Amino acid sequence: MTSSPVVRVLAKLEPGGAQLSVLRVVRALEAHRIRSRVLVGWASPEGLALADRMGVPVEVYGEGGDQQWQADPRFARWLRPRVAGAEVVHAHMFGAWWAAAKAVGSGTALVASEHNALTWPSGKPPLALRHGLRRVDRFFAHGPGARRAILAAGMPLERLRPGISPVADLDSLPVAGLPSPRIVFAGRLHPEKGPDVLLDALALLPDAPLTLMLGDGPLRQPLERHVRRLGLEDRVRLQGWAARPALSIAGASVLVVPSRDESWSQTAVLGMGLGVPVIGTDVDGLPDTLADGRGLIVPSEDPEALATAIDDVLAGRRTTDLAGARAYALQFTPARVASVYAATYLEFAAPSAATAGADPWDDERDDEAPSAAVVPAA
Repeated sequence: MTSSPVVRVLAKLEPGGAQLSVLRVVRALEAHRIRSRVLVGWASPEGLALADRMGVPVEVYGEGGDQQWQADPRFARWLRPRVAGAEVVHAHMFGAWWAAAKAVGSGTALVASEHNALTWPSGKPPLALRHGLRRVDRFFAHGPGARRAILAAGMPLERLRPGISPVADLDSLPVAGLPSPRIVFAGRLHPEKGPDVLLDALALLPDAPLTLMLGDGPLRQPLERHVRRLGLEDRVRLQGWAARPALSIAGASVLVVPSRDESWSQTAVLGMGLGVPVIGTDVDGLPDTLADGRGLIVPSEDPEALATAIDDVLAGRRTTDLAGARAYALQFTPARVASVYAATYLEFAAPSAATAGADPWDDERDDEAPSAAVVPAA
């Protein structure tokens, strides 16, 4: 590649798995002498603090709120001068790659990523979905849900690749002084991650050991109230955001991933890499991640089934293939993931490769109002 950096566009920046993986890739690509300029549609203060801790400067558009599900031409106009002349733009989440598709020039390759299933707020995709995909040269879809949606929207199969995210600290040792045995949950405190389901399951297990819940999010206060209602104050600790969750997951008796929606769980893979038995739910890509005995799968939103699985693992009645799980996890070290993306960027950096056959974007409607995902599909 030339001296021009890869321009990376995020629809939103907050302390979440997708954003953390992007920041890790940015840092790991430095070993390949690939610099990244990071542009963000919207950022929370916590997200900005996370980027700062990881040493990744970002520029934020900041208008119009969360850009994840919006087709916002104003965001595209803000991006246009900032992506001008780039060889490669890599955009993450619908609102980012739609805007990038409208902003990039004909000599720039556009790579897109979806880190979760496309679960539109309205239940239907916006009209702009197909238009944005016409301009995408390579699409990384994380999980079967995103893959199906992107193919159904017209993305040619040859442009589609499985999404991959880096998982760090796979050789961590537990922090001294942690309780043992212990159960661990790590993730955003958000309904899609199912922390409330775990609490309901723990209420059915009066003899279960202490549970550490790592993470923060909009459910923090409701979960604190739920802990009190269930009488779990002595058995559950809400620890808040953990920059290095591996230090608490390592050495745990079981790691629980009770998600309602999960395309590919970094938390589950981290637990697998650390030799911890993992219990997940039968949603989207999680059964694939935990396949072949690498973990246990229970129905989602089923506290009774989850409680039974936790109890079985704690009692030794059910086990997982820890060696197979570790081998699977080692595919996702930051260095290996960065090498995959570096190869993609180098492939498209050649002048003959960049968007030669891409459909031109129609600029006639450039001044239209933002098209939110609530617009019904055609």
